[in-house]
Amino acid sequence: MIEGRSEHAPADYVAETQRLYASLGYDDYRWAERTEPPAFVRPEVDLADARVCLIGSGGVYQSGQVAFHTKDDTSVRIIRSDVDRDLLRTAHFAYDQTDARSDINCVFPLDPLAELAAAGEIGAICDEAYAFMGGIYSTRRVEEILTPRLVELVDQQAPDVILLVPV
Repeated sequence: MIEGRSEHAPADYVAETQRLYASLGYDDYRWAERTEPPAFVRPEVDLADARVCLIGSGGVYQSGQVAFHTKDDTSVRIIRSDVDRDLLRTAHFAYDQTDARSDINCVFPLDPLAELAAAGEIGAICDEAYAFMGGIYSTRRVEEILTPRLVELVDQQAPDVILLVPV
């Protein structure tokens, strides 16, 4: 339980994020603001026919890959969708990883997506999924380094839908 909050009260995410970043030695956290609405679009195919690409910000990586470090790491891990789930790990400074380390699907839902594909609810999962470590303090680094890399990788998969799982 977080100090000063009852067990069932909602978290004050902004205040908690500001406290976390201050404890790590960062300046006051500044939220990125955009005046333009996001470029969300409806899929051109029914979900039952759609290829879905998974992107997660939970710091997931595969055993044998380099773990994420904890300060503005803008790198991406490419993870095959058919990977043995026991090989998946997390490295992230901004959330309690206990549940993710017990069941990786809570931050990187490959099994639920596979179940949806098997049930015909989605067409398929793309061969590759992508992971990065959210909580990147520098908006500039996200825009100039992380985002172009993710766009490049996702474009190679040609999905109909992208499922972005934030942490």
